Amino acid sequence: MTRSALPLFDGFIETPFERRFQGLLRQAWRAHRWHVIVAEPGSGKTMGIGDLRDEASRQAGTIGGRRYPVLAVTAPKNDPREAALGNFLLTALGLGARGRWSERKYLLFELLVQYGVECLIIDDAHDLSMPHLIFLKELTDQLQLAFPSQTPLGLCLVAAGRGAAIPLKDVFDQPETMWMQFRRRLDHLHPYCRIASQTEGEVRDILLALERIYRPSFPELNLQQWTGSMYTWLTHPLLDPQKSGRVIMDHLMKLATTALQWSYFRGERNVTPKYLEAAAEALTLRQDTIHLIDAGSGNEDANDRKEGPSSESNPK
Repeated sequence: MTRSALPLFDGFIETPFERRFQGLLRQAWRAHRWHVIVAEPGSGKTMGIGDLRDEASRQAGTIGGRRYPVLAVTAPKNDPREAALGNFLLTALGLGARGRWSERKYLLFELLVQYGVECLIIDDAHDLSMPHLIFLKELTDQLQLAFPSQTPLGLCLVAAGRGAAIPLKDVFDQPETMWMQFRRRLDHLHPYCRIASQTEGEVRDILLALERIYRPSFPELNLQQWTGSMYTWLTHPLLDPQKSGRVIMDHLMKLATTALQWSYFRGERNVTPKYLEAAAEALTLRQDTIHLIDAGSGNEDANDRKEGPSSESNPK
């Protein structure tokens, strides 16, 4: 029995990584702290930021108008001007970016107070330029001077990074007064924080969550029994070049959902080891394979995603 494509879940899962990550964001929000936060690319930072932002807005309610206790934006790409970051902040507040920046800049200060902003989160902070960082300091300085009754803003600069390097630290370590002042604003105990990805035990917890999510499509689904194998595959040197022994959420989801898609199309009631192994091989040994798309092959990619790996990529 074959079926159409499996309906995939694309919502938020409260993984152990997200609990660690959101826990630090909440501390920064509640205690008005400044942190530089680093995690692996694909670990789930953006999903965690969006979930916390929405939760904070729900808690604030709409009585007395809209409020954005946690305001989150992505750092502008390839636009180092302070206006680029300012426009992103205005857009996140639901406002347009028309008019002169020199006028809207000072309106932004008032709007942050009007909308009850208590914490700023900048995603992809590794892309921030010098003018962006200087603008953030000016913004927080001005708010503190112009509205002394307001509590200081919390600030989280969330960056993607691997290994021992901490994005932005080389900027803040410079001797100029500007960066000395910025450095002084950072939390005195935990200025730079790296959020660890999933352990093998935490992978088991995530697989249990995925079992609950996909149970309607797989009545006999048991992903937990493959925890050890999946952990081994997902800490392959190609996926874990730092040899951290931790699993990135993006890799785990790709492995699990690919195997589930192939199993579902074949009418299986549980995920099959054949497709788990083939999906792991696709993520590791075959991740750089170049596929030729030629005349008459337009539907092959869609078919591969539904039907499963070709015979040459099936495990022996």
